[in-house]
Amino acid sequence: MTLPKPLTIREAYLQASSFLADHLVNDPAICAEIMLQKLLQLDRTTLLLNWERAFPEEHGDVWRQWVLRKAAGEPVQYITGEQEFYGLTFQVTPAVLIPRPETELLVEAIVRKGKERWAPTDQPLAVDIGTGSGAIIATLVSQCPSWKGWAVDLSGEALLVAQSNARRLGVADRIEWLHGDLLKPVLALQQHQEPKQKVNILVSNPPYITTEEMKHLQREVAEHEPVLALHGGQDGMDSYRQLIADMRLLPELPELIGFEVGHEQAEAVASLLDGEKGWGQIEIVKDLAGISRHVLAYDLR
Repeated sequence: MTLPKPLTIREAYLQASSFLADHLVNDPAICAEIMLQKLLQLDRTTLLLNWERAFPEEHGDVWRQWVLRKAAGEPVQYITGEQEFYGLTFQVTPAVLIPRPETELLVEAIVRKGKERWAPTDQPLAVDIGTGSGAIIATLVSQCPSWKGWAVDLSGEALLVAQSNARRLGVADRIEWLHGDLLKPVLALQQHQEPKQKVNILVSNPPYITTEEMKHLQREVAEHEPVLALHGGQDGMDSYRQLIADMRLLPELPELIGFEVGHEQAEAVASLLDGEKGWGQIEIVKDLAGISRHVLAYDLR
């Protein structure tokens, strides 16, 4: 892609949008605008107020690279290096899944139910399994300043990203980082504790895409986001089965559990949880598209 000179910001935007559309990029105009805002460090209003100003030549090479990367299918979030989640800005790299808007509803539900159960001065422990960017756990302890957190991930690279995000948000001192598979590092840590730290809240957005669905993912996801955070086995349920089995090894069941689930998995996950007979209520929460997206289990007495 070549940029004629001189070029206004508006012309750079229009040219990039057209180029991305020609390369079958979804929402090309939105992608071009988001990248421009990040590159020029301008909010949308300021960007539009500067629409007819000359595009800064010192940003030309980076802008070309970004547009070409987007045309090749790379997610905008990896190009700009960040994603907004629950009003907070999180660093994202190809080592972590990009936080999705529907996961904000899971955080919202956990915060709401948690505040029903614990007083503002209580210090429940929330454990985030498969923390990725740390969006869930960092947001929870940000919203609930007395809460403590443990964050678990099988990827050491992902944990480094999550730790960086927690430091930037000023909540790192209330989160411990555990490297390992699902609940196994939590159980290992508890073996050396006396008294053992009770897990009050367990939350997870684990890999849940089925083997068949993996074959049909959008290229932005299939070619760029980490398979480790996507593939949940033949039926997408491997992580849920293992998590619920390992929960039996905890000294006590958590009072509040929240899982994000894949399409048509909510009933099956709810049934697995119901089989444990440890909670007063199991609830399925739909996302804004009306899809059953989260399963909550809780005993808030």
